[in-house]
Amino acid sequence: MKKALITGATAVVVLVGGGYWAFDYFAGNHVEVKQVISSDAAAQPAMAAGASNAAAAPKMDGTWNIQTGSEVYFSVTTSKETVNFKIDAVKGSWEYNAADPAKMKAEAAVDLSKLNSGNAQRDNHIKGKDYMQVDQFPEAKFTVTSFEQLPKEWQEGVKVPFTMKGKLEVKGMSKDVTFESEALLEQGQIKMQGKSKVTFADFGMKNPHTVVLDTQNDVTLQLSLILKQ
Repeated sequence: MKKALITGATAVVVLVGGGYWAFDYFAGNHVEVKQVISSDAAAQPAMAAGASNAAAAPKMDGTWNIQTGSEVYFSVTTSKETVNFKIDAVKGSWEYNAADPAKMKAEAAVDLSKLNSGNAQRDNHIKGKDYMQVDQFPEAKFTVTSFEQLPKEWQEGVKVPFTMKGKLEVKGMSKDVTFESEALLEQGQIKMQGKSKVTFADFGMKNPHTVVLDTQNDVTLQLSLILKQ
């Protein structure tokens, strides 16, 4: 009898432990957001009107293309934790015009079929008919309509904050969004990070509440891009 009780108790522990592992796998986060700009990078100081630092100002004008190694993330916060989804299939360009920022053009697109949260079953559900409808709408696109607070001159290795406004298109639906951004010029590359928020309803999706998990309505978007001329 004692042996049977011990065996039963062991089975319960295994079942509970296995259930927690399964819950953690299917509901937990398995992707860390990559930062392309070091947190200790120096910020660019404000320059007085008319001041010049031409010696430290590299040529910026021209086309900067998004490079391999760039990633876009969207994150959903549940009652358990924040779950990150990563897309590393990113393409696009930035037509830089230092003399007239209003003439700058920039756009980017991501391949939603490459969406990855470290859980294939969850990813397939998000790509499916209830959410992204990737078979019908394989890409999400962002087109910049304005850049604000860009510096007149860049310095190598110095971080610059700016604001990037534009239109985000998902599932054929367009939404005005603003990315609070920062960029760093380093060894011939622009490293750029940006963050914005949208909601499920912005793109015709329902909040994925479940019996065991509550989900916030906001979805955080994060850019982690590398560009080169």
